[in-house]
Amino acid sequence: MRTARRLLLLSGSATAVAVAALGFTLPASAAPGDTSANVTVTGGSLSITVPSAAGSLGSAVNQVAGTTISGALGEVQVNDARSAAAGSGWVATVISTAFTPSAGPTIAASLVGYTAGPIAKVGTATYTANNPADLTGVTAAVTASGITGDNSATWNPTIVVTVPGGTAAGTYTGTLTHSVT
Repeated sequence: MRTARRLLLLSGSATAVAVAALGFTLPASAAPGDTSANVTVTGGSLSITVPSAAGSLGSAVNQVAGTTISGALGEVQVNDARSAAAGSGWVATVISTAFTPSAGPTIAASLVGYTAGPIAKVGTATYTANNPADLTGVTAAVTASGITGDNSATWNPTIVVTVPGGTAAGTYTGTLTHSVT
């Protein structure tokens, strides 16, 4: 019986020596482990889209004292995917050329107004419609402040053209240019 025991002991020791020689260690227990992983999201761009052509903003019968003509321009949208830091913002601006007929005097850009109307919002920001009454120079149309992360704003502005008294009958054409910074 003693011999059999020795063989078992030698057999068990031989297994331990073989496992150690191969570089394996037997775990004390099989517990799950944590693995850390990262992803990186980089900031995108700040962009504005506008209608390519608004068509007719409306018409009115010419009056000696003047009149106003107004109509919707079409959707303007600002997308801000810069992943802005808290508190940053953007300003959408607009400027107009004079409205010119095929012949005769123009309707000055100072007589062109802009009302943003309701603003559809995505993201965290405070949006302000500036509603400029004179588009002679580049002027703020909509301002976003207090931004945290990505955001978007969409509006359909009403353009108001004040037609002065004595204006000749005809079709007048102007160009409105939007930008965002």
